[in-house]
Amino acid sequence: MKKIIFYIIPFLTIFLFVSCNKNDISRIDTQPPSAPTGLYVVNGDNRVDLSWNPNPERDVAGYNVYYSYSYDGKYTLIGSTQNTYYTDYDAKNATTYYYAITAYDYDGNESDLSIDDVSATPRPEGFNENVFDYNQYPNQGGFSFVSYTIVPYDDQTADFYFEIYNGTPYIDVYGPTDIEDMGHTTDIYDIPYAPSSGWSPTHDAVAIPGHTYVIHTFDNFYGKIRVSSITSDRMIFDWAFQTVKGNTQLKISNVPNTRSKYNKSSAHKN
Repeated sequence: MKKIIFYIIPFLTIFLFVSCNKNDISRIDTQPPSAPTGLYVVNGDNRVDLSWNPNPERDVAGYNVYYSYSYDGKYTLIGSTQNTYYTDYDAKNATTYYYAITAYDYDGNESDLSIDDVSATPRPEGFNENVFDYNQYPNQGGFSFVSYTIVPYDDQTADFYFEIYNGTPYIDVYGPTDIEDMGHTTDIYDIPYAPSSGWSPTHDAVAIPGHTYVIHTFDNFYGKIRVSSITSDRMIFDWAFQTVKGNTQLKISNVPNTRSKYNKSSAHKN
């Protein structure tokens, strides 16, 4: 009987050891999370703000943020976060960036790149600028997007000027520069793109606090201003100006992906 017990116990020990190792191996996670969705960007002044939907997997540890100079180019890692938002402070004005997000879990598995076709072209902006009624202060009646400064209303660099005519405030532009009232907005960021039609035939617009106006300059640049308030001698406004010629992007680009057959996989990351 003692001999039987002597042989059975080592056998059970070996069996249990092998069984535990098999279970441990089976618990190793090699499955990456799904690619994040809903990537959204807001381009600002030398910065781009990104946000996206949280991943559904419970073991997601964080997200990696990538950029490229084309949708189907090489994507370079620029940062990581545990949040579903990120700000690219290294983005430069007048440069177009394409962004993608990956999710990674606690075991280091990383998803494919998000497939949203999302780009941003940062541009300069300013807030609480004052321009004066040119009838009263002609040397402070205009504004130049190029120099970001108040200029005389008749200066060659003036993209628009302000006047109060018979008690009504106007924003005026010189032909062939165009202007269009985009209506009431909550802030300067509400208008993402310049319109392709609807420009004022008289090259002016009634200035209304809370309204945003898009301006298409004679040399094919786009800017926008949002009127904050108007007094008896001045207009206070916020502005943004796209420094890439012909680029109508004034805030965001969040276009549904139309190249679903293209897979921005890990092979396109570096």
